[in-house]
Amino acid sequence: MGEFMPIAGNWFWWIAAGLLLMLELLTPATFFVFLAAAAAATGILDIFFDFGWRVELLVFAGFALVFVLGGRPLLMRRRVLDSDRPNLNRRMYDYVGKTYVLEEAIRNGRGRLRIEDTLWDVTGSDAAAGTRIKVTGIDGLQLTVVPD
Repeated sequence: MGEFMPIAGNWFWWIAAGLLLMLELLTPATFFVFLAAAAAATGILDIFFDFGWRVELLVFAGFALVFVLGGRPLLMRRRVLDSDRPNLNRRMYDYVGKTYVLEEAIRNGRGRLRIEDTLWDVTGSDAAAGTRIKVTGIDGLQLTVVPD
């Protein structure tokens, strides 16, 4: 890659790997880390073999393909976490399917429901305060309810 990028010389692939890792930090998805690994692997091969820049680009493309296709399934398998509290930071999903007593009447499709110490906005058919209702779903930050 020295003849294509004479300023970077043999460091081109290491610089590319570093920039791709920085780009990974700026993006929400996990993708550029695989490209950075491909650039680093190409950099390792560049130490031992003096390929032309065209061959190095093909080697990088091959490594990128292998790392992306091989790494994504491993990453997805790691994301599935078994937990005794899967809705820890999304506690409203714990309320779906449960029955509660309506705190404030539902008028024009909107009302309020007290669960523990929190008042939740609810949407559903009109109902009087004190009616037993069942939470059937989540719509944004509102609970969807039906009379029980």
